[in-house]
Amino acid sequence: MRRFSTVLSICLLGLQTLTLPVAQAAEKVPEYALDASWPKLPLPNQWALGLINGIHVDARNHLWLFHSPELVPKYALGAQQDPPAGKCCVAAPAIMEFDEAGNVLRAWGGPNEAKGYDWPTAGHGLFVDYKGNIWIGGSQTRVGADGTPPDGMYLKFSPDGKFLLQIGGRGPSKGSLDTTQLSGASAVDIDPETNEVFIADGYGNHRVIVFDADTGEFKRQWGAYGLPPTDEVLPRYDGGPTLPKQFNLVHCIRLARDGLVYVCDRLNNRIQVFRRDGTYVNEFVYEPKTRGSGSVGNVSLWPDKQQTLMVMNDPGNFESVILRRADGQVLSRFGHFGTWAGEFHRNHQMEFDLKGNIYTSEDHRVQRFKVVNGVKP
Repeated sequence: MRRFSTVLSICLLGLQTLTLPVAQAAEKVPEYALDASWPKLPLPNQWALGLINGIHVDARNHLWLFHSPELVPKYALGAQQDPPAGKCCVAAPAIMEFDEAGNVLRAWGGPNEAKGYDWPTAGHGLFVDYKGNIWIGGSQTRVGADGTPPDGMYLKFSPDGKFLLQIGGRGPSKGSLDTTQLSGASAVDIDPETNEVFIADGYGNHRVIVFDADTGEFKRQWGAYGLPPTDEVLPRYDGGPTLPKQFNLVHCIRLARDGLVYVCDRLNNRIQVFRRDGTYVNEFVYEPKTRGSGSVGNVSLWPDKQQTLMVMNDPGNFESVILRRADGQVLSRFGHFGTWAGEFHRNHQMEFDLKGNIYTSEDHRVQRFKVVNGVKP
């Protein structure tokens, strides 16, 4: 078991005055080590996982996982062939719920079960709302080489997999001002006070868009700095002092209890902060020279009352980053590229659980890192 040291690394540009929760004077930063006991392996029923599209921790501290059964490598599906070509394996259902100990509690869903709604071509993002409902989307923005359609929708299900709502539909973008169609939407969060769903619409469009979470009625939308979104093709951010006026891959969205909305602008290496109505508040830039996958993949909020910390996934540098929410300051970083347990390979998402542990998702696995220095939410 490897323990990660706390290293201070700060890179913030263009900060403005911001009223946010006040950080504690005697700040204690959690430190983490791999928890090799999670999940319980092997998975039941000879199940194997494909590309993992999203993870989220619910109010019972259960981890929900969304993967693509159709992307389990064919060589790993011997038991699924007719006749069987081996003892292992079978593609697991698309949506899975794990308890704290790492046991699978239930599993459902996948492209073969979709009736009356459009299952995503390239799944992306999973969120469990305050009612326990499951939201998933997809990131494909063009017709695939095999003829598969673009993803222009987000879906809502009950915890047992009953279809409840579809926002948008299959097909290409109709533009970042259109209110009927999404394009490669990557993530959602739900506001329990207003029952609104905030969507990071994301891979194809360049906006945050908000709907009623039960009816799908359009409410509002905005682009970078709270301005109207556009589809103007802009060069990628070069790491300099002039920041782009448009989002470039809106990859996450997270609502804090105080009403602030955090948006990951992944390829611009920044988090932008808004109020619920789309009013721009501030932005934080991290590792600005990072190219490749960018440095800001997603954020999750520390589960204390004030949500004083955030964990950020930095996919371009293969790290988990602990931030102070009050000012966006980096408090620690840990992680390194690799495929061994405890390392990161194409790290896609980081999520706190209710005890402050961190779950991380990669292409075909989820890992849990436990707090090892006694810091609790």
